[in-house]
Amino acid sequence: MTEEASGEATPGVAASAHDLVKVYGKGDAEVRALDGVTVDLMAGEFTAVMGPSGSGKSTLMHCLAALDAPSGGEAVVDGTSLGRLKDKDLTTLRRERVGFVFQSFNLVPTLTAEENILLPLSLAGRKPDRAWFDQVVDAVGLRPRLGHRPSEMSGGQQQRVACARALVSKPSIVFADEPTGNLDSTSSAEVLGFLRRSVDEFGQTVVMVTHDPVAASYTDRIVFLADGTIVDELRNPDRDAILEKMASLQDIAANRSAG
Repeated sequence: MTEEASGEATPGVAASAHDLVKVYGKGDAEVRALDGVTVDLMAGEFTAVMGPSGSGKSTLMHCLAALDAPSGGEAVVDGTSLGRLKDKDLTTLRRERVGFVFQSFNLVPTLTAEENILLPLSLAGRKPDRAWFDQVVDAVGLRPRLGHRPSEMSGGQQQRVACARALVSKPSIVFADEPTGNLDSTSSAEVLGFLRRSVDEFGQTVVMVTHDPVAASYTDRIVFLADGTIVDELRNPDRDAILEKMASLQDIAANRSAG
């Protein structure tokens, strides 16, 4: 990593957006998915990003996770300004300092659970820390399934494999995009419970995009987006407070559309 690629690391901040803008299309077809978002995501916390459909929550995550480039502003991860990195350095950052959990699991069907979990390390040419691997596998309850392929596991088990894969490289931050979107309530609770434990017991930083108030109630903090801007946040949320906040955002969006 070159010196000019490193920003000033702010103590306690795992990732941040500074006046982040993302524009799709041009002219009459232009859509401002992000319209000047500034937010700090704190290390060692479980943060949810919520908002109505089209509010920009997934776009924000993709820009912070180096999966998409903003049109303006700055995205910083672990003290590194992403806009100053070359493609090769971005790839290295995604592989070594960022973990991902997607709604669709994104497992390799021909690999066993153990091979899928270790895949990021294999790609990086790094040997696994077996003690850490064992700790993660036992925390997520997968030891009996390590020799199974994805087709031999339930959706909940597959997502727990994806969570273990995200943690095995000890990333600075884990981004989870609707991680319980394809799961039943029991499997959702297992996955969310593991993400919560990874923060409380392992000191992990997790940022989750979700539309589900129950999922969001597992977090320490919720950041609410509407029309590409941050409009509110909640600390130590519970389900009722989240539902109330989401309803008010939907009402604002409906009034704007009517206007």
